[in-house]
Amino acid sequence: MYVEVHSSLSSFGHVQNGAVTIINALKNIITKAGAIIMPAFPISGNMQLTNEDINYGLVTKLKILKEDSKERTGMGIIADTFKNDLEVIVGKGLHRVAAWGNEAELNSHNLCNLHSKNGFALLLGVDIYKLTSMHYVENNLPSQIVEIFKPSEEVLKKYLEDEWCIETGKPTTQPWYTIQDLAYKKGYINEIYIGKSKCMFFEVNKIIGLYREALEQDPLGLFGIKKRL
Repeated sequence: MYVEVHSSLSSFGHVQNGAVTIINALKNIITKAGAIIMPAFPISGNMQLTNEDINYGLVTKLKILKEDSKERTGMGIIADTFKNDLEVIVGKGLHRVAAWGNEAELNSHNLCNLHSKNGFALLLGVDIYKLTSMHYVENNLPSQIVEIFKPSEEVLKKYLEDEWCIETGKPTTQPWYTIQDLAYKKGYINEIYIGKSKCMFFEVNKIIGLYREALEQDPLGLFGIKKRL
């Protein structure tokens, strides 16, 4: 199978040999007949907001790193270790991914091939808000939703787009958790604990299909926005 993996090593508690142990276990299970794909975005973890940031309305501030940077990223230590594996191919650009196994070169471009092969997602100690595939069905978000997250011109002058990833504003609901709850109710998500880590496993297309359907039927309601009369 083809598997999109998102993870938090710390969620497990102590793991002997850390990230390498998790990666080797995944390789042994999936084998090179399948594929493992992890995010490799050259982006820092969440940075602390200053009072000025808060006054600007910022809720998220991430630093864009150089593609060859050796700094820890916000993807987590498992993903960072995975992308440096000699058998792994890493794509290009800000939203790059790292791929191992079958069709690694093709899979390193994006997640489209995983979707076409009816691939799976494995969330190790993280939830749906780490699932990169969710963004693949957000092509036509209504302007009212886009405006929630759109920084002002003043903010963009301070935080240049080629140096920072920032968000302002916050929806009144957490729409992806609504989708996650619905997926649980439909029995789409298999859940198990490994050590202290809550892990979720599911078919990606079923989950993003729920999100696509919700966006088509009532996008404003999903984001907690009242329709204007």
